[in-house]
Amino acid sequence: VARWAESAAIPPVFLAFGRWALAFAILLPTVGPRLWALRGTLLANWPRLLLLSGLGMGMAVAPQYIGARHTSAANIAIIFAACPAVVTLIETLVWKAPLSKRQAAGMLLAIAGALLVLSKGHLEALGSLSFGQGDLWVIAAASGWALYTVFGRRLPLPPMPATVKLASLIGGGALVLAPFAALEAYTGTVPNFGDTRLYIALAFLAVVPSLGAYFCFDRLVGLAGPARASMALYLIPLFATLAAWPLLGEAPQSYHAAGFGLILAGLVVSNMRRR
Repeated sequence: VARWAESAAIPPVFLAFGRWALAFAILLPTVGPRLWALRGTLLANWPRLLLLSGLGMGMAVAPQYIGARHTSAANIAIIFAACPAVVTLIETLVWKAPLSKRQAAGMLLAIAGALLVLSKGHLEALGSLSFGQGDLWVIAAASGWALYTVFGRRLPLPPMPATVKLASLIGGGALVLAPFAALEAYTGTVPNFGDTRLYIALAFLAVVPSLGAYFCFDRLVGLAGPARASMALYLIPLFATLAAWPLLGEAPQSYHAAGFGLILAGLVVSNMRRR
């Protein structure tokens, strides 16, 4: 969608701001009364709320959209595939979380599977990838996601209904991104509000990744912990490959199946518990 938005001349920061603003507007009619009822709790915890919103909805999204204009999809996927390792590193070094041999082995298997898919079965091709300005933007976005994952567990918001938590984070994300979107517009990068592609892109991003994926990932972090939840990111290259088949006509190859097998094996090994 970010690539498609670029072809429609939709500014990247506006795209990030717009997805959260629209997602919040969708939730507001049903969640608004509960947000108002819990306003005291939300106001008392506004520093943590803005921290999580700024990391997960701001830093993890807008730089990614900017970077997507200057780097390849393979580079983006490789960078985000490193997020689970970063999460595990932060958990281990800062919070002294134990790292079992099974988790380490599972992480290595999943990384190998992701790299196998991205290199199209030729791991030596990874050495020819170059990293430039766009990659630095994506690294910033991946760092934001890793920190959002860790702080979402280590500095959690008080107990509240899941929809209220999601709405408050989404609203915070729109609030954090608003001044940057305004600055982008001030520099002359303004979307064409007469182009229907603008509304199609915003509607998809607001419903599928904003409301759907973030809600599921937040639940997963709460149930499995940040390190194990982050292992789901290894599936991104696989899903991108499968989506490219019907949308771009790129049929899956044997290395896709091999990479998928390694990724699944890594997820299984990482989540095995000692009996």
